Amino acid sequence: MWNIAIISFWVIGIVKCQVDLRRHFGYCRKNSSNFDNCVKDGINNLRPYFKSGLRDYGIGSLDPFYAQEVVQKRDNALFNYKLVLRNVTEAGWSISEMTRFRCDLKNNLIQYTQTFPDKKLNGLYEIDGSFMGRPISNQGSWSLGLYDFVQTTTITRKPQKDGRGKYISKPPLKVKVNIQNSKKLELHIGHLAGGRRIVENMLDWIINSAWQPGFVILSPLINDLVSTAFTKIMNDNFQNFPLEQIFPY
Repeated sequence: MWNIAIISFWVIGIVKCQVDLRRHFGYCRKNSSNFDNCVKDGINNLRPYFKSGLRDYGIGSLDPFYAQEVVQKRDNALFNYKLVLRNVTEAGWSISEMTRFRCDLKNNLIQYTQTFPDKKLNGLYEIDGSFMGRPISNQGSWSLGLYDFVQTTTITRKPQKDGRGKYISKPPLKVKVNIQNSKKLELHIGHLAGGRRIVENMLDWIINSAWQPGFVILSPLINDLVSTAFTKIMNDNFQNFPLEQIFPY
């Protein structure tokens, strides 16, 4: 009797936790003028599942995101460097809100804008290169907090051919992130001055007191870093997402 009760409770718990996305987005019709808003509202309603993910659809936890390694290289007249970020986590998706969504299925494009009241990233860094002719080589930990942060993400899937000239049925996704705005930023970089704590504390104060001009300069670099990370994350979670099954009409 107890075994039956336990099994019944376990089954009910599974059913309760699962989400049938076909029913969840059942009112969204691709040919409707309200399709984009319908999908946007549906995604916002799924925020309670951002932490757990939707395993039935191959989607892992979206909050926090995790990237084992993100590499960025730059070479120009002012600086030449290779930056490697390791064990990167990004938290804040479950409290974010999607304010705009646009889907162009014919051209394999999805674009959405999100607001984050509080978005936090952290990890380890390694950098080697030169700045204005002076060599730089450093490593340590870092953390970044973004408040009232707005970003637009564009996801595309361009047709690609394999080595035999045949089109790949599901080519990889490409993600481009564009920072729109942030009302406040907190950036802390460990071992910034080779362990000289007084200098590092002073630099930390300067960075966080006068972050707005630097944010304008750093935004393109942050865009590139986040886009690289998100391209891998989105492919890991949504490469085989059954879009046509979820939105058949």
